[in-house]
Amino acid sequence: MKFDAEALVIGSGFGGGVLACRLARKWPQDVMVVERGKRYGFGAFPRSPHDMANNFFVQREDGHRRPRFVPKESTNGLFDIRSYDHIDVVQAAGLGGGSLIYANVWLEPPEAIFDERWPASCKKKDLEPYYAVTKKVLGARTIPTAENDPRRNMTRTQYFSKAAKALGRKSELVPLMVYFGKDPARPLDPGLQETNRYGALQSSCNYCAECDVGCNIQAKNSTDRNYLHVAEHKYGARILTEHEAQSIAPLNASGHVDPTADGQFGYEVLVRDLTNGNVRPFRVRRVVASAGTLGTNELLLKCRDRMKTLPKISPYLGHGFSGNGDFLSFIVDADRPANPNYGPVITQRIDFNLFENFDKERAFIMEDASYPNILAWFIEGQKPAIFKVKAFWRGLVEMIRTWIKHPTLGRRVGGILNRFLSNDLSYKTSVHLCMGLDKSDGRMELDSFGKLAIHWPTQNSRKLYDAIDQSVRQFKKVVNGRIMFHMPTWSWPMRRNVTVHPLGGCRLAPTAQQGVTSSQPESFGAVHHYRNLYVADGSLFPTAVGANPSATIAALAERVAQGITGEMPSDDL
Repeated sequence: MKFDAEALVIGSGFGGGVLACRLARKWPQDVMVVERGKRYGFGAFPRSPHDMANNFFVQREDGHRRPRFVPKESTNGLFDIRSYDHIDVVQAAGLGGGSLIYANVWLEPPEAIFDERWPASCKKKDLEPYYAVTKKVLGARTIPTAENDPRRNMTRTQYFSKAAKALGRKSELVPLMVYFGKDPARPLDPGLQETNRYGALQSSCNYCAECDVGCNIQAKNSTDRNYLHVAEHKYGARILTEHEAQSIAPLNASGHVDPTADGQFGYEVLVRDLTNGNVRPFRVRRVVASAGTLGTNELLLKCRDRMKTLPKISPYLGHGFSGNGDFLSFIVDADRPANPNYGPVITQRIDFNLFENFDKERAFIMEDASYPNILAWFIEGQKPAIFKVKAFWRGLVEMIRTWIKHPTLGRRVGGILNRFLSNDLSYKTSVHLCMGLDKSDGRMELDSFGKLAIHWPTQNSRKLYDAIDQSVRQFKKVVNGRIMFHMPTWSWPMRRNVTVHPLGGCRLAPTAQQGVTSSQPESFGAVHHYRNLYVADGSLFPTAVGANPSATIAALAERVAQGITGEMPSDDL
């Protein structure tokens, strides 16, 4: 039987990127990667209002429910935003997957989260070697400090650290997957370029706070700068961008599609070219589904329940959905500057009973988030008139004063602008990104139209959300903030949460009676009842992890790759 590739990887994020590299090393020139989004290089991420307004991933025929501000026509942009039952999900489409817009944080969760829902073969100690490898490959390190370089001074980090101390909480710098140069002891000056240890060109972080909208100077250590770069340029992996997998079907010994087959003789994967709509079949020996939690669950659910090509997948498919306790809040007009428009999007975390004094019902962390300068200017323009009165009055006084003294025009205009802009609302605003241990009891399934639906019982995780709400209110008192509010969708009567970390649905377990994928070391991540069909992304998680999940996704993916290749991973790609 003739195959198009030894392996086909669907997706290119922290799961797909890892698998693409490891499998391409095992089978050079014989691995394919299918990515639905675009390839982004230096300066390719949109910044203008027009381009940002159309920077969404929408396939009109997919029928997914999306917020009103998302265009209705098909576009192959970066952000895929979907609305479900009591929860909205934000994910990315592009070569690098979620790593293109993640908050850069590499963080191992505490051992306590690996409870009875995690299989005995997949506890913290079992993942330690894989955490160690991914930390090196992804270049995780804390933000550089330098007393003699004001560019390294992070007002926001100090703001959160002082507030944490006042709250009796512990604040720590978090390792960041951001490029500051090859030598951790001697950071490269902001903005300077060099090739990283894997041969990809990157710039040293210039502190522009644009991490979450795509890094145009390639300072973010996304998977296209390491794992995928090596897979493609060193081992000859073939990468198809703007292509989406439509179905997976096993082949029998005669090479025909056969739903009763178990994958021993390979698979046929139908792939749609999103630029022209053409669908092409690829025959491969093995398949790895790394399309993200929503993408992988939806694809496998369709194959099991609609197309009937993978009918033996466990009935637990789609169970155990989690939003990782994500919760976003804001404090406005504090008595001290936070300057959220400078630096990497996150620099530190404050622990609330996750890493210390573990409280399973209320465990979470609070991280200091930032947003780009372009959004700060928008906020100034949209600021309610009452906030502008003081600035207008001060500007008017300055105009009269300078007119009486007959200054030069330049000095007059400069003074007026100073008065108007010095009352910048963003400068004293802080963004609080919290994540914790929700109940991980949501469910994904197909609706009557064959589209993915998520049922999220918000009330079951209410103790966590209430604890987060209380912590932000206490924080507001410490910094004397004028206004505190949560993500607007959380307000009554909507009570809709938003997650950027969807997890679960393809739970690891010893048997199909307990989960969807194998937790046995030799077949780790394999779909029960099928050979050569694997899952490697956030859908493997049995529960929320509380910490940013990227490190754990990559670690699990490395373990899946080891089971396939038989090779222990190292940072020498």
